[in-house]
Amino acid sequence: MVDAVTAEPELAVPRPQPKGWFSRGVAGIGSASLLADVGHEVPTALLPSLLTTTLEAPASALGLIEGVSDGLAGVARFGGGALSDDPGRRRAIAVGGYTTTAVLSSVTGAATSAWQVGVLRAGAWAARGLRVPARNALLADIVDPAVYGRAYGFERAMDNLGAIFGPVLAIGLVALVGTRAAIGISVIPGLLATAAILYAIRHTERPKARDKVKIRIQVRPVLQGPLRSLFAGIGAFEFGNCAATLLILRATELLEPGRSHAAAATTALWLYVTYNAAATVTSVPAGRHADRTVPRRTLTIGVIAFGIAYAGLTRDTHSWLALTPWFVFAGIGIGCVETAEHAAVAAKAPAEIRGSAFGLLAAVQSFGNFAASGIAGVLWTVASPSWAFAYLTGWMVLAAAILMRLPPRPASRGL
Repeated sequence: MVDAVTAEPELAVPRPQPKGWFSRGVAGIGSASLLADVGHEVPTALLPSLLTTTLEAPASALGLIEGVSDGLAGVARFGGGALSDDPGRRRAIAVGGYTTTAVLSSVTGAATSAWQVGVLRAGAWAARGLRVPARNALLADIVDPAVYGRAYGFERAMDNLGAIFGPVLAIGLVALVGTRAAIGISVIPGLLATAAILYAIRHTERPKARDKVKIRIQVRPVLQGPLRSLFAGIGAFEFGNCAATLLILRATELLEPGRSHAAAATTALWLYVTYNAAATVTSVPAGRHADRTVPRRTLTIGVIAFGIAYAGLTRDTHSWLALTPWFVFAGIGIGCVETAEHAAVAAKAPAEIRGSAFGLLAAVQSFGNFAASGIAGVLWTVASPSWAFAYLTGWMVLAAAILMRLPPRPASRGL
């Protein structure tokens, strides 16, 4: 049987939403994303301050640590995708990944040098990467294909909502107990995320018994299908999609003249909250748009929004009000892009290699982020922050051009 998304023409006719798609399993997965993001956004929000102020490391160290962490996460996501081709194995991978990420992220607060931060951050991100394909494949298993966009939009909205609560919690905890202790306390919501994914698994139909699935890295089968052309645009985007911590650092440095470092850092965190609020509000409508048209269009909108944001951040300004639109555009961009990427992979990847497809997507995301963060960090140090964001803007222009030039041929239909 050809599913509704696969058969959808380039100019799609809106379809009624299937009833009952929001199950306990979907709610559990969304809650896990919310709590996990609260748990690791506290250390993420405080990482620039911990490195550059407490440990007196340069900006290039932040870019390198984030780049290496994303790179290792990419390797883990790639391998985790192959593991997740087995429906039964997905559950254990998801539980282990959530638990390990929570513990290692919280221990970062006890680090006494930049290299220790790097090791712990890399370990936490590798565990996080391992669980991502498993979680995404689990969600595809329990949702009607006609509403993949809305389901992944909801999961992304919950994830971004956690990214709002995380920095707000970080601000409050820093005022109460200091930076290091605040990072340590982040283990609590992280472990609650483990409980939420266990709840989701408990309320998800157990997969039918299958012959033992061999663990194989499957790239060619994924790229031989209709996802091939879309991955070209996704790759270009991800090579310009730097870590959000660089946005926080950019805002902090711009706002510091005339303010204390603490005041500038706090204002930058509030701008990061604005970024995540925009992503949260955007994700579900973006998913609805992807369901009713084609995910590629939603993806293109997000890439253009990112390009506007990065171009804006090339300019020097010391006003938080002038910086706000760029954080909003970046938030709209990530809400559209992540939702559309996941919906497209869920819709077009064959069920038997769905884990590998999500693993390949996650690997492209991580390796692209590795390059984006690392190169931008180096440009930041040897040239200027404006050069770093100009470089990132160039990738957004290229990605948008690739996506807009994809022909509406049958192989890309539904993308």
